[in-house]
Amino acid sequence: MSTSRELAAEGLGTAFLLAAVVGSGIMGERLAAGNVAMALLANTLATGAALAVLISVFGPISGAHFNPAVTLYFGLRREIGAKLAVLYVVAQITGAILGVWVAHAMFAMPILETAQKLRDGPAQWWSEFVAAFGLIATISGAVRYSPQAAAYLVALYIVAAYWFTASTSFANPAVTIARAMTDSFAGIAPHSVPGFIAAQIAGAVAGYALTAWLFKPPSRA
Repeated sequence: MSTSRELAAEGLGTAFLLAAVVGSGIMGERLAAGNVAMALLANTLATGAALAVLISVFGPISGAHFNPAVTLYFGLRREIGAKLAVLYVVAQITGAILGVWVAHAMFAMPILETAQKLRDGPAQWWSEFVAAFGLIATISGAVRYSPQAAAYLVALYIVAAYWFTASTSFANPAVTIARAMTDSFAGIAPHSVPGFIAAQIAGAVAGYALTAWLFKPPSRA
């Protein structure tokens, strides 16, 4: 597989993911008439559906990471080299930002914005650690036992994690950076971004460490 195609898949897939996250947040908030639960439900379902499609479509090209924490996980597994991993992360962050701008344009919002929604504190950081840990555990288990169902397992996990984590499960540094650039339902204030990313990376590393043991293939006699 050519590197250019892999990077295009990562960038385009992450862009569509953010367009879905931000666009559905805007649409949900506008239609929910102040009912935050309904807005979150709309945001959740659109994100999960988009993930299932994007992973299925782009997975055969790039692995459909769409997430620096996932790329880190596969780097720790030595399934992607350091140079390509860095290029993946650049493509993911670039695509994520472009996806936010696409969503803003679709809803006639200013292209450039800065989020005002603070998401600080130990509970939020712990939520992101748990969200990222669970995502890596889901991916690791899917790769080990059910690779054909990986797209749906990841999508279902994210749908669930939207609701069982206090942070609504960003679990993705590229998503976190991009969502700081939208002052909409999905936004996160730039001040809150470093804590989220640190927790996500820590969760991903912890997830790798546990699943490397938990899902280790049985030794051959």
